[in-house]
Amino acid sequence: MVTQVFRRFLAGRGIALALSLGMLAGSAGLHANEEYPTDEVNTTGLAVTDDTVKVGILQSLSGTMAISEEGAVEAFRLAISQINEDGGVLGRQIEYILEDGASDWPTFANRARKLLRQDNVAAIFGGYTSASRQAMLPVIERENGLLFYPTFYEGREQSENVVYTGQEATQQTIAALNWLAEEKGAETFYLLGSDYVWPRTTNNIARIHIEEVLGGEVVGEDYYALGHTSFGSAVNRVRLRRPDAVLSTVVGGSNVAFFRQLNSAGLDGSNTLVLSLATSEDEVLGIGGENVEGFYSAYKYFQSLDNENNKAFVAAFKEMHGEDSVIGDNTQAAYLGPWIWRAAVEAAGSFDVDKINENLGGIELNNAPEGYVRVHDENRHLWSRARIAKWNADGQATVVWESDDLIEPNPYPEGY
Repeated sequence: MVTQVFRRFLAGRGIALALSLGMLAGSAGLHANEEYPTDEVNTTGLAVTDDTVKVGILQSLSGTMAISEEGAVEAFRLAISQINEDGGVLGRQIEYILEDGASDWPTFANRARKLLRQDNVAAIFGGYTSASRQAMLPVIERENGLLFYPTFYEGREQSENVVYTGQEATQQTIAALNWLAEEKGAETFYLLGSDYVWPRTTNNIARIHIEEVLGGEVVGEDYYALGHTSFGSAVNRVRLRRPDAVLSTVVGGSNVAFFRQLNSAGLDGSNTLVLSLATSEDEVLGIGGENVEGFYSAYKYFQSLDNENNKAFVAAFKEMHGEDSVIGDNTQAAYLGPWIWRAAVEAAGSFDVDKINENLGGIELNNAPEGYVRVHDENRHLWSRARIAKWNADGQATVVWESDDLIEPNPYPEGY
């Protein structure tokens, strides 16, 4: 089992940064062409030289999803920069090619194909919506590429060509519904989401859990196109039906309109229980903290987590991207991808995907910003904790609950 120690000082800055691989101590002094000959560590035509290795970053830099995805790009850049400072991967510096998925699923597939066929990248880091991931997946599998997907999602998928560093439904949706029922006494629920695969599948899972496990009732279920900005009718139905809790799977820029219109209608955190599965610090930056104050989100990571590793991570992130930058769940999950990849490459002694796959299961990040995580031996998801946090007017969230233990990832839960 490969163990990451996650402890070093960012050169010249004095910031304790929890991200150094113990197994790689001294690797900065290795010469790639002597210790790891290119013809031995790259037998499948990847973009690897004696000195460099190319990877791809594929996220929406434009369109309605950019508000949610730009943080992932910043996280990938930070991780790659730190890995390069720590000696790179098998003695090689990482170079990245940045592509814009443009909030368009066919574009994600085309850009993934270009990265793998034309650029021959050793790995791709990216994707946000399940629609983008599902568009890329056939390409990734056909070309035998390796995708590190950083977003919470609905589950019902696993692939040897994908490492899922976000949460699946049992670690987020089901945990959140249990909390709403047990801690808030919720019995009636309104499901409101954007109209694509993740919200619809997530709410299908939610409905089954509410009705068959919790004995509750779904009193409404609505979907709106990505980028939708007029939620007046949905807000009116919430007001009329008075559910105990609203479960929101509205994503991207639509969150700005949704929460502002809730507040304009007099539905705020003091009188309406809203729990979002897709509103993090990134979205709140655009929404305005005053418009989400008192509402809740369910993730495995919040910027406010009080541990030394997270404090170091936040400090390094702000130093690179600006003091006003914020860090959401997707951003932190994205940050883990390059470190997991590096550990697997070093364990395999190769950039070849098949050899890396033999070493991915069981990789640990002992002190990731969110806390200890581990790659599942079989399904390539991460063991991680679930957390619920309440939003404050300053745009940060206070964690009010977290699972006692790591939750084993289960992308195919029985009965759902």
